[in-house]
Amino acid sequence: MRPCTPVSLCLAAAALFPAAPPAHAAPLPSCAAPDDRRFPLTTRIHGGPDTYEAGGGYGIWYLDLTNTTTRTCGNIHPVVVLVDDKHALKPSQPRLEFYDGAQPHPVQFETTDEDELVGAFDDGFPGFTVGPGQTVTVKIRLALTSDAAPNEVTADAAVVQRRGADGDWVGQSNDYAFRIHNDASPTPGPTTTGTGTTPPSRAPRLPFADELARTGLGTPGVALATAAVLVTGGALLLARRQRRRR
Repeated sequence: MRPCTPVSLCLAAAALFPAAPPAHAAPLPSCAAPDDRRFPLTTRIHGGPDTYEAGGGYGIWYLDLTNTTTRTCGNIHPVVVLVDDKHALKPSQPRLEFYDGAQPHPVQFETTDEDELVGAFDDGFPGFTVGPGQTVTVKIRLALTSDAAPNEVTADAAVVQRRGADGDWVGQSNDYAFRIHNDASPTPGPTTTGTGTTPPSRAPRLPFADELARTGLGTPGVALATAAVLVTGGALLLARRQRRRR
């Protein structure tokens, strides 16, 4: 595979899964063609509420994974990134679960060096399989603990296809913006709330997406993976700033 650049994004991608599968496991074939620089999975968040009450119930939203290729995409693991305006959201405060059929799976978040939260759909779950031209819709539910402060949060999802001890970054979603409200805290001033959807024409959050679409994401071990998680926020923040300048 060709070299991965920029380095910060590649390290961040490698960090999505802190434990590599057994070395003897045969890697799955990639669902991306070697000469295709586009993401093979079109990824869309939709249906989420605009506001979550801290200490309240779950809000339901959905992640569509659409395979635009003629190959099966197996072992697919989304990764949710939460960015809050106040940099106050703690990993223990979002309670996020995704569903594989009727079975819910918890997602654990880690904090990056930019106070962003990153959570992989990888609690032992073998990954989703998306057939050629097919769409898999993943049900997700999110709640916030009662100590979460009023805040504005943006969620999006990167998608990785794990392939043995290696992998490909195969998708990147739209942004989903929402507000956290807490009756025990002062109500924040008027701001623009999210709709749970993003127009299809909006530019992706990662300006280097086409370069990463067919980049190898080796998982060199727990130490490097843990360190790489900490640079995820810087890379995503840089991407966000570049997009805002355009």
